[in-house]
Order: sequence, then C-alpha cells, then structure tokens
Amino acid sequence: MNSIRQVPSRVKTKRTETNLGAEREHFDKQQLSSISKAINSNEAPVKEKHARRIILGTHREKGAFTFWSYALGLPLSSNSILSWKFCHVVHKVLRDGHHNSLQDCMRHHSNIVETGQLWGNLHDRYGQLVALYAKLLCTKMEFHVKVSLPSLALKLNSGPQSQFQLTVEVFDYLDTELRLAETVIRQLNTSIAISTLTSGQCRLSPLIQVIQDCSHLYHFTVKLLFKLHACLPADTLQGHRDRFHDQFHSLKTFFNKARDMMYFKRLIQIPKLPESPPNFLHAASLAKHARPVVVIPDEDEPEQVDDEDDDPEPLINVSDVTVDIQIENLKRDLELLRTDLERVKGEAQRYITQLKSQINSLEAELEEQRVQKQRALVENEQLRMELEATRRRNAEHESVQATFGEAESKRTQATEQRYNKLKEKHTELVSSHAELLRKVHLYEEPHSPLFSLWFSPHMLISNQMYLYSPSSMSALQAEKERLMHSVSEKEAALSALRHAAQLQQSSLQQERERSTRELGELQGRLQEKVSQDSTQKLLEEQFSLLQGTVSEAESIIQDAVAKLDDPLHIRCTSSPDYLVSRADATLGSIDKVKRGHSDYLTNMGDVGGLLRALTQFSHLAADTIINGSATAHMAPTDHADRLTENCRGCATHSLQFLKDLKSKASLQRADPASIRIVVQKILRLGEELRPKGVDVRQDELGDLVDKEMAATSAAIEEAVRRIDEMMNQARKDTSGVKLEVNERSVVCLTYSAIHLLVLTSTDLQKEIVEGGRGAATIKEFYARNSRWTEGLISASKAVGWGATQMVESADKVVLHTGKYEELIVCSHEIAASTAQLVASSKVKADRNSTKLTALQQASRRVNEMAANVVASTKTGQENLEDKDTMDFSGMSLIKLKMEEMESQVKVLELENQLGNERLRLGELRKKHYDIGNGLAPSSASEPSSPKPSKPSIMRKPALAQKPNLPPKNMVRAKMETLAHRLCG
Repeated sequence: MNSIRQVPSRVKTKRTETNLGAEREHFDKQQLSSISKAINSNEAPVKEKHARRIILGTHREKGAFTFWSYALGLPLSSNSILSWKFCHVVHKVLRDGHHNSLQDCMRHHSNIVETGQLWGNLHDRYGQLVALYAKLLCTKMEFHVKVSLPSLALKLNSGPQSQFQLTVEVFDYLDTELRLAETVIRQLNTSIAISTLTSGQCRLSPLIQVIQDCSHLYHFTVKLLFKLHACLPADTLQGHRDRFHDQFHSLKTFFNKARDMMYFKRLIQIPKLPESPPNFLHAASLAKHARPVVVIPDEDEPEQVDDEDDDPEPLINVSDVTVDIQIENLKRDLELLRTDLERVKGEAQRYITQLKSQINSLEAELEEQRVQKQRALVENEQLRMELEATRRRNAEHESVQATFGEAESKRTQATEQRYNKLKEKHTELVSSHAELLRKVHLYEEPHSPLFSLWFSPHMLISNQMYLYSPSSMSALQAEKERLMHSVSEKEAALSALRHAAQLQQSSLQQERERSTRELGELQGRLQEKVSQDSTQKLLEEQFSLLQGTVSEAESIIQDAVAKLDDPLHIRCTSSPDYLVSRADATLGSIDKVKRGHSDYLTNMGDVGGLLRALTQFSHLAADTIINGSATAHMAPTDHADRLTENCRGCATHSLQFLKDLKSKASLQRADPASIRIVVQKILRLGEELRPKGVDVRQDELGDLVDKEMAATSAAIEEAVRRIDEMMNQARKDTSGVKLEVNERSVVCLTYSAIHLLVLTSTDLQKEIVEGGRGAATIKEFYARNSRWTEGLISASKAVGWGATQMVESADKVVLHTGKYEELIVCSHEIAASTAQLVASSKVKADRNSTKLTALQQASRRVNEMAANVVASTKTGQENLEDKDTMDFSGMSLIKLKMEEMESQVKVLELENQLGNERLRLGELRKKHYDIGNGLAPSSASEPSSPKPSKPSIMRKPALAQKPNLPPKNMVRAKMETLAHRLCG
C-alpha cells in the first residue's frame, strides 16, 4: 500500500523536473534570441523590448550569468557597432538589472577593458566611442563596488577625509560620463548626422542612461560639497569648486543640446539646471538647490509573437528630414552663440575667481601682518614691563642706598659726637691726672717751692693735720687708681667704637659696590636681550622677504617653461640678435646675483642687493627662455633641438638655485655657476644662428646706407648713358627687322622709372629717420635698427646690381653675342629687387605717408616696364625666328620614320637637360638663401664648381631620364637595313 501511495508523488516530481527543464530551456532560448537581436551589427538603436527581456532575465535568475555566458561568444573585435551595442546593453543591465549583476559584470571587467583598448587603438568613429564607453563602464563598476547603496548614507555622514576622497571619485565618474556624451554629440555635428535617422539614433540611444546617471551624480556632488564646506576651510576646497564649475557648465551644455534634439523629446524629459552653480560658501544656498529629476514616460510597445523584427525601425518619420536639417542648422548657430556666451561668462567667472583668490591671498597676508603686529605689540609690552620693573628695582635700590647713606651719616655724626665727648672727657681726665701728679710730685719733693710753701709758718698750722693724716693719703691713692682705670676704660671703649665704625663703613662700601655691580649686570643683560631680539627679528624679516622674492621668481620661470610646451607659442618667433642681447643681460644679472648672495652671507641683516638682483635675474632668465624657444621655431632642426634643450636646462638649474636659496640649510651652498654655463651655451647658439653677412660696425651703418643709395643712383645714371650709346651704335650697324627688335627691347629699358624709384625711396628713408630717431642722431637710429638697415642696404644693392646686369645683357643682345632670355631673367630680377626695396621701406613707414604712396606707384611703374621688356623681347624673338613651314612631301616612309626617331631622341635629350638645369637652379637658390640668411657652408672641402650634385630623392623616374641610345649613324644604318628588308 505504501509503495502504491508513493507512486503519484514520484511521478509528480519527475513532471516538475521536466517542466522546470523545459522552462529553463525556453528561458535560455528567449535570452539568446533577445541578446542576438539587441546586440547586432545593424546601425540602429537597441530596441527597448529586447533590452527589457534581458533585464527581466537578470531578475529572474538573480544575476547576469546567462547574459555573460552568451555575450562572451559575440565577435566584439570584428565590428565596432556590435561592440557599441554590447556596451549599451551592459549599461542597462548595470542600471536596471538585479543587484547581483554588478558582481557578475565585475568578473568580466578585463574583457570590457580589452574591448575598449582594442577599439581605442583603431581609427574608427565607433571605435572611439566604444573606448570611451568601456572606460565609463569600468569606472561605474569600480565606483559601485566601492560605494554601495547601503554604505552611501554612512559615507555621507563620515569624516571630512572620507568625504573629500569620495568627492574626487564622484568627479572622476562624472567626467567619464560627460566625455562620452560630448564625443557622441561632436561626432553627430561633424558627420551631419540627424537624430531622426537610425545612424544618429544608434549613437544617441545610450545617452538616455548617461542623462540618468549625470542627474544623480550632480545632486550627490552638490550635497557632498555643502557638507565639506561645513567642516573644512574654503581655501582648501578651491580646487573642488573650480572642478565642479567646469562640470556644471559641461553638464548644462549637454542637457541643453539633448533637450533640443527630436530624438529625446518623446523618450525622456531632461531637467533644466539653474543658470549659475550653487554658492557653496553660503550654507543657506542648500535650501535653494532643487534636485534634477529625469522622467521616462511610459510607452506601451506592443509585443509581437513573431520575432521577425530584425529590421531597424526609425522612431520618427524620416519625411521631416529637411525641416530637421534646417532646425539643426539654426540650433547649430544658436549653439555657437551660446558657446561664445558661455566662453565670455567662463572668462568673466575665471577673472572673478582670480580676483577673489587674489583678494583671499591679500586678506591672508593682511591677517598674517596683523598677527605679526599683535605679536610685536605683545613682545613690546613685555619688554616695556621688564624695563619698568628694572627701573623700579633701580629706584628702590637708589632709595635704599639713599636711606642707608642718611643712616650712615647720622650714625657717623653720633659717633663723632660721642667721640668728641669722650675726647673732652679724656682731656679733662688727663688734666686732672696731670694735676694729681703734680700734687704728688710736690708731696714727694720736700725741697720744692711748693713744699716750702706748704710748710711755711703761716700754713703749717692749717695743714699740719691734713699732711700727716694717713687716711688722706690712701684716699688720694685710691682716687688716682680709679681715675687711671676710668681712663683705660674710656680708651678701650673709644678704640672699640673706632673699630666698629671702620667695620660698618667697610660693609657699607662693599654693599654699595655689590649693588652697583648688580645694577650694571642687569642693565647689560637687558640691553643684550633687547639687541638679540631685535637682531633676530630683523634676520627673520629679511629671510622672509628673500623667500617671498624667490617664490615669485620661481613662478615667473615656471610660467616661462610652461610656454615651451604651449601649442599657441609655436606661432611666436624671435631673432637670434634679440636672443643674444637677452642672454648677455642674463649673464650680467647672474653676476649681480652672485655678488648679492656673497654680500648677504657676509651680512644677513641686509638682503636688499640680493632681492634686486633676483628680481632682475628672474625676468631676464624667463625672457631668455621664451625668446630661445621662439628662435628655435625658425632655426634648423639640430640647432632648434639644442636650443630648446638648453632653455629647459636653464629653467631647471634656475629653479634648483632658487630652491637652495629658500632653505637656510642649503643657503650656503647655493651657486649660480651651472646657470651661467647653460646661458653661455644659449648665447653661443644664438651667435651661430646670426646671419653671417658682411661684418659692419653699427656706427658705420648710416654711412653705408647713404653710400649704397648714392652708388645705386650712380649705377642707374651710368646705365642710362650706356643705353643711349648702345642705341646709337645699333642704328649704325643694323637695319630692318633686327633694328626694330633691338629698339623695341632696349627702349623699354628706360631707367627713368628705376631712377625715380631710388629717389622716392631715399626721400621716404629720410622721412622715416627724422620721424623715428627722436633725440638720437641718424647714426644712432641706424645702429638701433640694425636689422632693418641691413635689409635696406641689401635691397639697394640688389636694385643697383639688377640695373647693371640688365645693361650688360642689353649690350650683348645689341652686339649679337647675348641671348634674349638674359633680358627676361634680368627683368624678373629687377621686379624682385624693387619689391624687396618697397617691403624694407614699408616696415617702418607711416601708412598715411604720401612718400610711401609715391614709392608704391614708382614700384608699379618699374614692374610695368619690366613686363614690357619681357613682352617686347618675346615678340622680337618670334619675329627673328624662321617661321618657314616644314615640307615633308619629298620624304619616303623610311626617311620620315628616321627623322621622327631623331626628333624623339632630341626631345629626350632636351628634357633631360631641362630637368638637370631645374635641379641645378633649385640648388643654387637654396645655397643663395642659406648664404643670405647667414648659414655657413656645410664643409670647407666641397668643390667650388657652381653645379651642385643632384640629390637622390629629387631624381626623375627612369622613364624621364635620357635613355642609353646608340649613335645616330648606327641608328641610320639600322633604319636603312630595315627599309631594304621591307622593300625586298
């Protein structure tokens, strides 16, 4: 029973597996069909229903495994349109497919990179688009792998460092999107493709996803920048703001162009961006920001059961092509005007940004100066407080010293008074002692007068009791001892007082000396500290000035180096003479820099000389670098490469020297010797490129101009005289047609027009000199404009030489020893010399000068005369030639054939000679140009023959060269033999 009950479940499982297998097979077949129809080589846009089936397939299998299993088999390397549609479908899968499709696409990242590199190396219009699209897809995948949707909120609320890095990545992502869109629109403009045609729609269809991506990236960038400006200073984010402004204008231009195209009007609603980018410096501007919303209108595209829809269907009727062309032309004109307006706005914005940055830098410098001033005020206040404290201590010390002096004087006075009293007492004691001694002496000497007086009869009775009383004697003796003891005590006290007074006086003297010494030490210490602080501050200020000057010099030289690689600088040219003058000035400034550097190392308190020398050096070095590059544009290849390399070397060594000056550690070893070596190389190259003409001193140029003009005028007068003599002689010797031809050719050689040209040029030259020399002399004017003067001298010499050669050619023609072709060539030379003279005079002449107008009229008159000479010479030559008709009636067939072959041989010989002479003429003109421009000959050992060797690259083909023909008699013999055979 159990087995019977389990049978239906097993059958059901098998049926379920069978249904799942069939369903999977149907799904794979449908995906393969959709992929093959969406990605093909037809130049038509990908149909939405095929792309929708592919996207639904990724959601069904929760990934893009099936899509990539079929896509890897596509021949992407064989067709660029196929690769373009493949990138479009991958973009749709990444945008609208299942979220696991990103990981599946990331596994095939290398395949997308290889496809882009392959088509990027090929010169194909779709290939360029495929390379950009592949780069966009790789950037998109890398960005979304790194920044997923769940971590996006965490990134927005993370720290400033993470937000800063995320903003840079978003900028790079948006740059790839905009670069693809700009390239597509530019190809449509250049190929005049119309958005209503399938070829244009094939390129434009991926831009729908680009517009969707750009709108989200723009909004995300605005939020990130506002968050960054809330936690970082504005100067730190200046680069982010500049890059956002550029992307904003590019995105706005792209949206405006796409909005005007007929293709996008029914497929997508493109948002309008504001007129100006958000102001990130004001946080309140975030409230004004409106998120751009892209709307894709719903389209009910009918699903067809049959899959026979491989033919491309235009989304818009092609009958409106003419109207669309007119609209496109008008739109293109409007875009040009908008481009000009945007350019003007961009320039104004850049100018405003530069002004703002300058204001910010100046405000920063002002704030720094304020901080330094505040610091100096604080230090000054501290020094003032220390000085006041020192002064108070000195005052207290002086008051204590004065008090001590007064106490000492009072003590001294008291001591002196006690001493005087003791002295008086001592005097009294001495006198009393002396009296007692006298009394004793009198008592001890009975024979003394006092004794006699004492024992006189009238005193004997009164003194008898007293003299012989023993108590009186002992009393006197005791009184004597008492007095002697008192005197000794007084003397001991007096000596003690004297010793105490001396000790007190010595201690006071020592205290006074110690106080004076301490006061001197404090004053010296205060002065030393003040001097050290002021000296240190002065040294720091001098070094900060040096650093500022060095930084400015570095920016000047870096700007000059940047112009070496600037494409716009290629049109700039300079002369070797000016380069030599700039290099000489730079060498002089290097010497000044070296002297200033040594002076600064000797005395670091004075940096003025070094600052002036560095300022001059930076400008002259930059000028030398720029003019060296400009001179290299006109120099030969070898000289140009060496000159450019030396200019870069000059900049490198200059920047290294300035870098050493900016640091105190490397200040001692800074040496401009390497700069001098490179500048000397530039100077030598400039001297090598100078024209190697006749060496004339500049003070002799003025005299040489006058001499050449006078010599030219004299040569023309001599030519007129010789022409008259020739005509008179021709009338005597010739007659008929030859006389008529000679008169017609030689009369046209009237030199009045040339003579008038020289006189007019001389007058114009004087006017130029008077108007341009100012307070200088004429010679100084010519010396200051040496190149123009040399050109004028060369033109004058050419006119005089041409006139002389024409006279000699006419003389030969009249004497029947010359050729009429020589007259024609001399006429051309006269016209060229006249043009050179007019051009050299026109360089410095005033445009409104009447003498310049007269010179131009005289030049036209000379050209007319030269043309008449050529025409008359050709006419006369035709009249003199024998114009008899050729009669070949008497010749046989063989004779005619022989004459024909001889004529062909002569034609080939003449053609070969003509080719050789043209090559020789080209080499002669090249050598004349090289010598005229001062280029030395390549080798001194070259042969002096005027006929140059023909270069191999200029030889004519073998068919045009002279064939190796047998002699004429041999040809004639062979022809006769052939004729006899034919007749026989």
